[in-house]
Amino acid sequence: MQKLIITCALTGGVPTKEMTPYVPITPKEIAESAYACYNAGASVVHLHARDKKGKPTSNPKVFEDIVTRIRAKCPELIINISTGGRGRKQEERGSALYLRPELASLTTGSVNFSNSAYVNPPQIIEMLAKQMLEYGIKPEIEIFDSSMLPNALDLVKRGLLKEPLYLNFIFGMKGATPAEVKYFQRYYEDKPVNCQWTVSGIGKSQLEMNLLSMYNNGHVRVGLEDNIYFDKGVLATNEMLVERIARLSREWGREIASPNEAREILGLKK
Repeated sequence: MQKLIITCALTGGVPTKEMTPYVPITPKEIAESAYACYNAGASVVHLHARDKKGKPTSNPKVFEDIVTRIRAKCPELIINISTGGRGRKQEERGSALYLRPELASLTTGSVNFSNSAYVNPPQIIEMLAKQMLEYGIKPEIEIFDSSMLPNALDLVKRGLLKEPLYLNFIFGMKGATPAEVKYFQRYYEDKPVNCQWTVSGIGKSQLEMNLLSMYNNGHVRVGLEDNIYFDKGVLATNEMLVERIARLSREWGREIASPNEAREILGLKK
């Protein structure tokens, strides 16, 4: 069984300091959280940026500040930059890709969340895929519903994505794929044979879906972007969530991948 890659989604675009004081907002806070998660066992950090008011931003200078700080504190860590559209202008979503992170998120379709539409027009998906090809960035394909997997495979046929793919199956977002074993099983059976894949669980489903992935030789994503609680009524820090899944994996008998081991698994070149 291959070693487990732990990704931590540090910030996201939704959690605020009013919701939890532990969500990192400033570049300094995000870099410190990334370093703590690296020491706890994470080999990848997934990054969003916030402006001075704490709102999501596509400002490449803010992303550059975050990335520079992380690379200074823990240069071995793999950086994954979000190109998500929540709270950001469509045409600006790839503005930080010039920083050449090793990974960047790419959602291959649109989906309705509980109170908004997460819109990913075909031309934006193509634009981001082309930019990632240009910069030598491996896309982390975000799969919110079952239509997004064939969409990704179509991009492979058109030469906009290279195999082997790296897929992130996201469960538990209201309006998207429910966090249920039967849906996990469908993705597990439908995924390409030669791909690498990870699982994100939203809210209270995070640990359950992480464990399903861990037991089936997939990888995991934890972090305050997806879930701000460690237990019912107990707020988490990012490193708490990393430490728990790392401990559970080791106790089960599956070792944790270092960043360089994760690079080998994912086919990355630093």
